[in-house]
Amino acid sequence: MNSCICPNVECARHGDCDACMANHDGNGYCKREIKIIALRDHPEYLEAAADYFAACWGVPRVIYEDSIKHSLTTASPLPRWYVMLRGERIIGSYGLIVNDFNSRHDIWPWLAALYVNENERGQALGARLLAHGVEEAAKLGFGTLYLFTDHEDYYEKYGWVYTTDAYGVDGEKSRVYSCATK
Repeated sequence: MNSCICPNVECARHGDCDACMANHDGNGYCKREIKIIALRDHPEYLEAAADYFAACWGVPRVIYEDSIKHSLTTASPLPRWYVMLRGERIIGSYGLIVNDFNSRHDIWPWLAALYVNENERGQALGARLLAHGVEEAAKLGFGTLYLFTDHEDYYEKYGWVYTTDAYGVDGEKSRVYSCATK
C-alpha cells in the first residue's frame, strides 16, 4: 500500500518502506520537494517573491521588487534574496542585506525577512532557512551574520547569541542576535 501523498513520482514508488518514510515530514510530504533557491539564480521568481515578501511583512511591494531586481546583477555581495519552495510554491523566505531597517548601520550583513508560512510551521523549516543563511553569508566571505527581532528564546536554539539592542524605524528597541558563520 502506498501512503506517500507527495507528488514526487519517484518517491511515491516507495510507499511505506523505511527509505520512503525517512524522506517525509510529519504530514506525509516529501522533504525532497522542499528546496531553497537564490533569486539571483532564478529571476523568474522575482514577481512572486516581491508579492510574497510584501504580503508577509506589510512593507510596500516596490521596496522588495526594487531590491530583488537590483540584487540580480549587482557586483556587490549584498543584497541577496532567497525563497523556500515546496514544489513551485513559495512557503518561506529570507534575505541577506546591508541593514534591516534599524539603527545599527555599523554592523552587517543582516539576515532579514525570515518567514515560514503558518501552515508549514513545526517542521524545522525556519531552522533550515537560518542554517542556509549562515552558509550563504560564509560563502560571501562574512564571518558574522546579524538579525534584528522582537522574538526571544527562538534563535538561541539554533546557535544565535543575543548581542545588543537596536532601534527600529518606529523608535522601538529590539534585540540584535549574531551568529558566527565559520
